[in-house]
Parts: sequence; structure tokens; C-alpha cells
Amino acid sequence: MPIVQITLVKGRPSESVENCVRQVARTVAETLAAPLETVRVVVHEVEPSRFAVGDTLKSDH
Repeated sequence: MPIVQITLVKGRPSESVENCVRQVARTVAETLAAPLETVRVVVHEVEPSRFAVGDTLKSDH
């Protein structure tokens, strides 16, 4: 059972995130020859003030 975890900074449209989940699940199923119903995709959305590159928070932009 493949499990994919995606971490995103909050702020993207829900429809875009849902489309990403579907596309990732299909791609994983296809490339690993795994039944689609066994693929799990989990999205973790974090606040911009809780995500940094180096010492620059995403909320600083």
C-alpha cells in the first residue's frame, strides 16, 4: 500500500489541492503498478508562519 505525504503552505484553492491529490494517486498507481484503491495520499497544510526556507518565513513575503 503506497502512502504519499505532501506538505503545502496554506493558501492554495481547495480545488487545486484536490486535483493534485487525484493526479498523484493516479501517477503512483500507474508507475508502481499498484491498484488505485490501495494508494493513500495525505496533504498536510501548514500556516505560512510555520514554514521557513532558511530563516525566512513564508509569511514574510
